[in-house]
Amino acid sequence: MNVLRLPFGARTWREGTHLLLNLPLGIASFVIAVTGLSVSGGLLITFVGLPLLAVVLLLLRLFGRIERGRARVFLGSTVAEPEPLRMREGRRGPLAWTEAMLRSNVSWRATAYALLQLPWGTLTFCAVATLWGAGLGALTLPLWGWAITRYTDEPGVGVDTDGEGGGWIWDTPWEYALIALVGLLMMILAGWLIRALAAVERTLVSALLGPSSAATRVQQLESDRTVVVDASAADLRRIERDLHDGAQARLVALAMDLGLAREKLTEDPQAAARMVDEAHGEVKLALQELRDLARGIHPAILTDRGLGPALSAVASRCTVPVAVEVELAERPAAAIEGIAYFTTSELLQNVSKHSAARHASVDVWRAENRLMVQVTDDGRGGADATAGSGLAGLAERLAAVDGLLAITSPAGGPTTVTAALPWRDRAAAPAAAR
Repeated sequence: MNVLRLPFGARTWREGTHLLLNLPLGIASFVIAVTGLSVSGGLLITFVGLPLLAVVLLLLRLFGRIERGRARVFLGSTVAEPEPLRMREGRRGPLAWTEAMLRSNVSWRATAYALLQLPWGTLTFCAVATLWGAGLGALTLPLWGWAITRYTDEPGVGVDTDGEGGGWIWDTPWEYALIALVGLLMMILAGWLIRALAAVERTLVSALLGPSSAATRVQQLESDRTVVVDASAADLRRIERDLHDGAQARLVALAMDLGLAREKLTEDPQAAARMVDEAHGEVKLALQELRDLARGIHPAILTDRGLGPALSAVASRCTVPVAVEVELAERPAAAIEGIAYFTTSELLQNVSKHSAARHASVDVWRAENRLMVQVTDDGRGGADATAGSGLAGLAERLAAVDGLLAITSPAGGPTTVTAALPWRDRAAAPAAAR
């Protein structure tokens, strides 16, 4: 960042204007909050106290909306809307609305912000106004200093002047240049201070006027649940399609062939024998398709022997040589183990289809409370989860269980994809399910 451009940049002036506006808006919000809370608190012994308090909280919530908009315009900080007012299920009317307004933590956080705005606004206004006023005055003194001696009785700008020739009068070009330099330093200091105060302002607005951590977590869980439901529905559709188009069709054809063979058994035994042989081949193909389908749902080798043998089996079907190394002292929960297996399987499919690699590796280990899975290949690189590929869907499915997907894939390779899943002990999983 250019230090000399800092105090005169558009961002500095926007943030400085925001900090100057804190005082008048802080006075207004403080008066509304203190007056409203005092009056409604004094009337709590009557039936109008609680409704009046709810109206005051509504005004402060509206003030919070204004502040979020102001932060968006001047600070470039987009603060999400907090959770909406929620009335108890089955209850409507003024009393239900009053109860919901009083129970909402959004209302009380907006009240806390309104009460803090006055002292905070006083601090920001005084700091910015003092530094900007003194800095701009000193920086521009060479432009207007001459007017003091021409239009006033003062000999000029000085220090400790008594009107009788004493003190220090700044009236030479070198002294004007020195004052302008001091003004520039003050403007630079003001720029840095404005950046720091604006950062604190963003934190206050986000913490007190944005959604709470609990509400954010609920929204994340709802989003994750949607992803899981959609993925499950897609898997069910895939299984149904594979059964309908594969094994089911073969079994229907097999039934028809066996029926024809039974009819020809007495008339043409040799033709019936050939049809039985063909049916036997169809049975084998149907069984293989059912095995592949079962492996895609949950392979028996994963359940019986764990990630190491299961991933080795997956690696053996990859079109490039794959080295598998699994370092786990114990097995994770079955659900986490299954996600790790299918994640690795999908990544190895990508290696086979898209990477043009000559070699790949799979590493699995435990890092504190995380199960780490890393797939590396020496292919062409250029993998990008933001390009709408299967990696984006994989990242969403991992996020649904608080997992992460990190991709390093420069053009020309190599590509390294690391998945981090939450570790859950296998013995504790059934207890948690209960």
